[in-house]
Amino acid sequence: MFKNHPRGLVTVFMTEIWERFSYYGMRALLIMYMTKHLIFADEKAYGVYGAYTALVYATPLLGGYLADKILGPRKAVLMGAFIMMLGHFTMAVESLFYPALALLVVGNGLFKPNMGPILGRLYGENDPRRDGGFTIFYTAVNIGAWISPLACGYVGEVYGWHYGFGLAGVGMAIGFVIFQRNQKIFGDMGLAPESSLKPFFLGLNKIHLTFIGALLIVPLFMLLLNQNAWMSSLLGVAGVIVLVVVGYTAVKSGQVERDRLIVAMVLTVYSVLFWSFFFQGGSSLTLFADRNIDRNLFGWTVKASMLESVNPMFIILLSGPFSAMWVRLSKINKEPSTPMKFVWGTLLLGVGFGIFALGRMFAVNGLIPFAFLILGYLVYTMGELSISPVGLSMITKLSPDKIVGFMMGVWFLSAAFANHIAAFIAKFTSSGGAGVTDAVSSMNAYTSVYMDVFWISIGASMIMLLLLKPLRKMMHGIH
Repeated sequence: MFKNHPRGLVTVFMTEIWERFSYYGMRALLIMYMTKHLIFADEKAYGVYGAYTALVYATPLLGGYLADKILGPRKAVLMGAFIMMLGHFTMAVESLFYPALALLVVGNGLFKPNMGPILGRLYGENDPRRDGGFTIFYTAVNIGAWISPLACGYVGEVYGWHYGFGLAGVGMAIGFVIFQRNQKIFGDMGLAPESSLKPFFLGLNKIHLTFIGALLIVPLFMLLLNQNAWMSSLLGVAGVIVLVVVGYTAVKSGQVERDRLIVAMVLTVYSVLFWSFFFQGGSSLTLFADRNIDRNLFGWTVKASMLESVNPMFIILLSGPFSAMWVRLSKINKEPSTPMKFVWGTLLLGVGFGIFALGRMFAVNGLIPFAFLILGYLVYTMGELSISPVGLSMITKLSPDKIVGFMMGVWFLSAAFANHIAAFIAKFTSSGGAGVTDAVSSMNAYTSVYMDVFWISIGASMIMLLLLKPLRKMMHGIH
């Protein structure tokens, strides 16, 4: 797999596997830990979860900026990995729940936006191996996401939540050590600017001060996680700024650039709807699996948190066939346009939720057959594979060069909006919290919302289908 690729790819691949192992391992346990151990009501647990995941997608905007101006991507990755490692191990202490989540947010913000640039710099601008390298990198993401819920989920639910969080911390520690010990492979690439290494304040350089600042901002994120309703105001302000910048740029641009920018914004806003449904995975879908899925498989009860491995497993299995399908369709001029892929993605996602809801017709005492969860996740993942790989590509193709970096940030910020909205949607599934004993009532609550998601997805797909012709015209030849 690594043959004929730069040596640094192995280091990036292994670091990313272990970082994703830590993130998805902890995420698999988070909603269960809050409702079963901390005894949070469903509404409160969903609020904290939504704020945490929204911040996970919002903070890389700042982390990328700090890497560009002060740290360089390599220092940013090391600093982020170290802070996340602290966060994972702190999760093992119940009284430090909010500080732990805040440390994970800060560390993620530094780590997440900087692995891609490091990988990109291993290849020349026109290196034919580049796309293959990023495909291998994407494989690492999904391997980590697949194995971590199986390992951390099982350990957390069987031996104790804190052992599960500790195992996630071990994964991050392994990733940190791998990246730190192989720095020589990268040579001078991705280092901090020389100006950042000179004493700047009280004998400390800018890198030292950035690390101190990262720790000092932890209380702010603790507040946002605890008072998560404030996220609405914060994201609202960010949304206004985005609209002002994009609107100003559109007015100052020529017709072709303006039209393409409008299409990029339409698809970005549309993607918020898609991802707000998709991100039920990890929150309401985990509790749905715990409370209303018959998880008895060949005499063994599968732990609900372990089922978060199903989506990445299908991604690994289906990525190749999907990629081959697009190539084959392209060769015969039948590949769907980007807006059409958004239509298919939303349609398939909706059908996945429809399958979850349909399962109630075959339920026994409020428990839905296991097959409906697996089949629903299969179709749900097919929807993800129709949209996720084309999102960033769409932004780079349709955005004017002068704001393409800003629009990349807007795309990630849209995922933060989606996670926050996903928490509101999840709250509608609530039927009383961890103490619920009436499985039929909770099943009806979940499946009613999932059926609504099905119908809204169908409706949104039809609206996008009606907009298809004008959007394609406004793309001015871009597919």
